[in-house]
Amino acid sequence: MRTLKPAPTVAAGLLRMARLERGLTQRELAGRAGVAQAVIATIESGRRQPTIPTLQRILAGAGLELRFRLEAIDDHDRVLEERRRQMPPAVAAVVDRRHRENVELFSANAPTP
Repeated sequence: MRTLKPAPTVAAGLLRMARLERGLTQRELAGRAGVAQAVIATIESGRRQPTIPTLQRILAGAGLELRFRLEAIDDHDRVLEERRRQMPPAVAAVVDRRHRENVELFSANAPTP
């Protein structure tokens, strides 16, 4: 099973997901989008943050479009973190262990690209 490092930026993650979903190399995506392969590489590495129009053009090269939608703020993670801070250390350790086990189980059963 091949594991990918987390993407350093949102744009990097979007391009990588688009390429993997469409089965494209950086070079193939670059050709379809009309940019140099180095542009794709620097965005995916996090060394370059593209403008929204550039990101849209590159994603269009993969046959995908970027859509935006305004949503109410989801403070779920903040609430969970606050609850965890209030737990006794021994309880927090059990919660952390269970979380790691769940993530490992999920990852082991996730489809690979």
